[in-house]
Amino acid sequence: MNEDIRIHSWPCSYYLDTSKQWVSGRLSLTPVAIKFTADKTGELLVNFHLSSISEIKKESSNLIFSSLTILEKSTKHWFSSLQPNRNVVFNILEHFWREQLLSSQGAGAEAAALQSTKGKELTGLLTGSQKRLEDTAKVLHYQGEQFDNIMRGLNKIEGDMDVADRLLTELESPSWWPFSSKLWKAPLETKPKETATVSDSKNQEGIIIRIPVIITHRTDSNVKPGKLTLFASGLEISDCNSQVIHRFESKDVDDIRVHTPYEISVRQRFIGKPDTSYRLLSAKMPEAIPILEMQFSKKIQFLEDALGFVGARKSPQVDFGTSIWQAATGLLGGVVQPSSPVGGREGTDNDQVQLQKQEKISQEEAKELKQILKKLKGLALETEAELERQDEALDSITTSVDRTTLNIDKQNRRIKKLT
Repeated sequence: MNEDIRIHSWPCSYYLDTSKQWVSGRLSLTPVAIKFTADKTGELLVNFHLSSISEIKKESSNLIFSSLTILEKSTKHWFSSLQPNRNVVFNILEHFWREQLLSSQGAGAEAAALQSTKGKELTGLLTGSQKRLEDTAKVLHYQGEQFDNIMRGLNKIEGDMDVADRLLTELESPSWWPFSSKLWKAPLETKPKETATVSDSKNQEGIIIRIPVIITHRTDSNVKPGKLTLFASGLEISDCNSQVIHRFESKDVDDIRVHTPYEISVRQRFIGKPDTSYRLLSAKMPEAIPILEMQFSKKIQFLEDALGFVGARKSPQVDFGTSIWQAATGLLGGVVQPSSPVGGREGTDNDQVQLQKQEKISQEEAKELKQILKKLKGLALETEAELERQDEALDSITTSVDRTTLNIDKQNRRIKKLT
């Protein structure tokens, strides 16, 4: 991720202690730093890392009103005349500051990151891949359940069509036909009634990911902290107390715009009344965007500032499982057996020794890597099998719909003859 990307900027004034005066300019926030640039000279007066901040406060005095102070190490920076207002700037800055401290790139982890070994880097990479694959599996599992529900519905429709066919046959029979009454006495429905299969999605489906966000409703200037939760069936926006503000089912979402890697907007259109729209900003948004892109591939739009975040690589769903499998086996062959071709299946103790010598990976790290790779391989196989099952289900659904359509047309013609 480009650390120089500008997440947000606000017009304000900065108190320059050297000249004892206020300077107009823009306060800018990047993923890792805070900057202030003077309007007249274009000089960068403030530039420090988020991890070096000790405190962010809203303060005022007899001479300075509605100010925001940032304590950076031993230096206190004063910002005033913040637009659109001080609360908006405070909530966004505090959110990114806290997330930075909690992340592995924070101040507490910087020293450890410098000393991280190759094994730790590989472990972090593979753990992230495993999380993405697990999220994908959850979405595919929910999608498979929807296919099963569709098949059950189509089977019910076909059963009803059989009943209608027998009734039409009875109506078409002459009144003198001696066997016509038997049709009425035959059991109309032998299949047991299906109970409702769609239960409360909130209780049944699992959470794919939940991240803290800064929420803006429509074009309101006020913002408030909250949470974004992604389910396989949609997304939910809630406040800090976990009270649901709004839930979007997948069918309700008309478009998702990715303004930057850290900011998106979700909208549902209406005719004759205002659209329901939320703008969400989060330091963790790069983790949620790939999932949103997979769920809403036809509804998501990357704006100019976000085009560099993700490439427009749209591969067919059939190739998706294959690419996952190739990624898992490629890592397995390249990490566990560096000297062997990609796709090697088993690693021996000699491979671990060779891996430790070439990459300076400890025995514990090599063991952990092999366990993660084993899980990745299993997840890739399960995902590939689920995709194949869904392809077969789609073929069955298409065939059933075509058969039902033909049957409906046939019965319509028979009804017209009777009327």
